[in-house]
Amino acid sequence: MQGRNSIFFLGDQAKARISFTGTSYSIQTETRTIPFMDTQGNIADENGNILMSSNGVFIADAIGDTMVNGDSLNPNSFTDDFKQYGLPMPYANLFLPMPDDSNKYVLFHQVLDYTTANVPNIFYTTVDITLNGGLGAVISKNNIIATNAFGVGMAACKHANGRDWWVVALSFDATLAHTFLVTPNAVQYMGSQNLQLAGFPLGFGGQPTFSPDGEKFAFSCSNIVGMSYQSKVQLFNFDRCSGVFSLDTVIDFTDGNISFATAFSPNSKYLYFGTTENLYQINTDTSDIGATFQLVATNDIFPSSVPPFYTNFYLMYLAANGKIYISSTSSVEHLHEINYPDSAGVACGVQLHNVFTDCYFIGVPNHPNYYLGCDTTQTTCPCLITGINEIKQHDFKFSVSPNPSNGNFKIMYLLPQNSKGIFEVFDITGKKVFSYSL
Repeated sequence: MQGRNSIFFLGDQAKARISFTGTSYSIQTETRTIPFMDTQGNIADENGNILMSSNGVFIADAIGDTMVNGDSLNPNSFTDDFKQYGLPMPYANLFLPMPDDSNKYVLFHQVLDYTTANVPNIFYTTVDITLNGGLGAVISKNNIIATNAFGVGMAACKHANGRDWWVVALSFDATLAHTFLVTPNAVQYMGSQNLQLAGFPLGFGGQPTFSPDGEKFAFSCSNIVGMSYQSKVQLFNFDRCSGVFSLDTVIDFTDGNISFATAFSPNSKYLYFGTTENLYQINTDTSDIGATFQLVATNDIFPSSVPPFYTNFYLMYLAANGKIYISSTSSVEHLHEINYPDSAGVACGVQLHNVFTDCYFIGVPNHPNYYLGCDTTQTTCPCLITGINEIKQHDFKFSVSPNPSNGNFKIMYLLPQNSKGIFEVFDITGKKVFSYSL
């Protein structure tokens, strides 16, 4: 199964891409104009065909060249200095489909300012994919939606109504969550919320990320303490209807090294985070989350003990095949892989530097869960999706045979590892007529 989150671009000089399906991946070298460092936003169509991408400097079309009017993003001197490579800012942009308009997409993007050393603006840019013979063109660019002192990184989550989008950017010290709402033909700043945290003055909130089910939000941060780093991960509950965060747990995982990575498992149960040398896991579904804190992997200094030429832990990427991939803090040719992220402890199966890409890279894509549907557990935000909404999940397979004609048929299914499901049948009026636990 392929979809909007199928592509992972590699390389700022020699270039390649990883194409993911529901169960596997393939790596192909390629020629394209756009290079990538840390900043990578991209989006594909429902069949996994790339539509557009951005490195924070410009927007590229499906063939990897500058989209019409897609140049000159994030205008300032910092961007000018990284035109050759792309911006060195993790999670600094992301693409979203415009609600109720299959032809338009919105790119959220940000850039550092040399003078203030923070992110002063959140921008958005709009693309119409039907223009230029289907390669798309930018129709509105570098719109400033909010001005403040932001940290690096953004995350997005589908609204409880199944149609709109929430986007969040943290303040520079990670004490505030600034939220934005994307509705049909509108992008709005909804204000900020105090996260009740002590603050992290480095201006980087790890990888701010939502769980696939949209119910949780997390990021990790580090402070310089003496000659080493103090690191903590912050876990929140998230109300997809109101856009409100509530602090759940803060865990100190200080090991003297700086922290960047944060990612949830496909079933939203486990949260992974780490420093450059160690990788940890917690079970977010328990009442005593701190008691589940486990070390699941340690860097083995491959292939060299001389920085920056070794594969430590930098950024995490939950891919469409249900596995998590981890990059390193310098350009290397390998990815770490978590094979069974829905499993507890070391059973998650971390394999160090086992994916050889034959291409030097550092960043990972910023892909929200494009297939999250309505929240049917509440009535405050009614579902605004009409027709049949196909919800794609990692490793989910389903078939019915033969064609039901006389009431006798066979249902075969494969659920994500360690997950349960419910099979429900509705008649044409929307009435539920059958339910079965899987």
